[in-house]
Amino acid sequence: MTDFYTEALELFEYTRSLRRDFHAHPELGFQEVRTAGIVARELQELGLEVSTGVAETGVVALVEGTRPGPTVLARFDMDALPITEQTGAEYASQNPGVMHACGHDGHTAIGLTVARLLNRHRDDLRGTVKLVFQPAEEGVVGPKGMGGAELMLDEGVLETPHVDYTLALHVWNEKPVGWLGIASGPVMAGAEFFKITVTGKGGHGAVPHASIDPVVASAHIITAIQSIVARNVAPLKAAVISVGSIHAGEAFNVIPQTVEMQGTIRTFDLDVRKTVLQRFEQVVRSAAESLGCTVELELQRVTPALINDEAITRRVLAAAQQVFPAAEADTAPYLTMGSEDMAFMLEKAPGCYFFVGSANAEKGLNYGHHHPKFDIDEAALPKAAALMAAAVMEVAKKA
Repeated sequence: MTDFYTEALELFEYTRSLRRDFHAHPELGFQEVRTAGIVARELQELGLEVSTGVAETGVVALVEGTRPGPTVLARFDMDALPITEQTGAEYASQNPGVMHACGHDGHTAIGLTVARLLNRHRDDLRGTVKLVFQPAEEGVVGPKGMGGAELMLDEGVLETPHVDYTLALHVWNEKPVGWLGIASGPVMAGAEFFKITVTGKGGHGAVPHASIDPVVASAHIITAIQSIVARNVAPLKAAVISVGSIHAGEAFNVIPQTVEMQGTIRTFDLDVRKTVLQRFEQVVRSAAESLGCTVELELQRVTPALINDEAITRRVLAAAQQVFPAAEADTAPYLTMGSEDMAFMLEKAPGCYFFVGSANAEKGLNYGHHHPKFDIDEAALPKAAALMAAAVMEVAKKA
C-alpha cells in the first residue's frame, strides 16, 4: 500500500512554497492569469497533457494510468476574494483589496502536489485522472452569466474523456488540523441570490405624509421575510434568508424614491426550496403593496445543494482509514449553510466533496472563512494532498 502521507510530507516545502506564493499574489475570479500560468507550468514540467484557457482562466491536466479504469475528476479552485488582508503574515497579499480568505491558495498548491503524487504512481493507477484547476468559485459571474464550475461544464470539462466520478476538497477552519469531514448526502446548501427594488414616492423628510416611504416598506419586508423560516419551514428542516446589502437615498432629510436590497436564500431540500421561494415572493410583494409601494423582485439560482454520492463517499472513507488509521472521520451531513459551485459537477457525475481541518487556535489560526485575518495551519496541506491522492486511487480501483 502506498504511503501517500509520508510522500506528501516529503513534498511539504514544495507545497508550502506554492501556497505562500499564491497567497501573496491573489487574483479574483476569471482574473487568475498569474496563478493559472504557474499551475500550467508545474503540470507541464511533469510531462502531463495540459489544457489552458478553459472557462477563461482554468487549467485541466490528465494523468494517465497504465491499466484500464474509469476517469476520475479532481477539482481545485484558484480564486481569491475582494477583502483587505489583516493577517500581518510575511506572505500576506501584495494585491491591495484582494485576499485568499477562503483557502483556495492552499487548494491550488494541494492540487499540484496531488499531481506529483499520482504521476509517481502511474503504474498503480487505473484509468485516467482529470485534474481541474477551476476559476471563479466565489460567485463571480463571467461569460454567459455563469460562474466557474458552470462555465467549465458548458465548455465540456466532463467530456473527452468522459468523467465517471468527481472529487473535491476544502481546508476547513471551523475544525482543527487532524479533523476530517467525509459525509454522504447533503453537505452544503443550495444558494439563491435575490435583489428587491422597492419604489415609493420621494419627498422631503419633514413632510412624510406627502410621500410614500420605501424605506419603511423595506423595513417591513426585512422583518416579514424572517417569518418564512420561522413559520413556513418545518423545525427539523433548514433554511436561511439573509439581507446582506441595502441602499436607500443620499441625504438625511430626503425620503428616497427607491430602495434596493440584495441578499441570499439557502436551503438543502428541494421541497423546502420551493416553499421558501414561493412564500418569499408572496411576502415581499404583499408587504410592499400594503404600504403603497411597488416592488421588482429578481431571484437567481447560484448553486444547487451539494450532495455526496453514498458509494463514492464510502471509497473516500476507506482511503482516509488507510492514510490516517488513527483518525476518526466526521460523517454527519448538513455540514454548513455555505454553498459551493462544485455542486453543479456533482449533479452530473457522482462523487464526494470532503473537508480537512485546518485551524490551530494556539497559533491564532482559527479565524473563519472570508475573514480578513483568515489563515490556516499549513500542517493541513500534506494531509489534504495525501487524502486526495489516496481517494483518487481508491475510487478508480473499486468504483
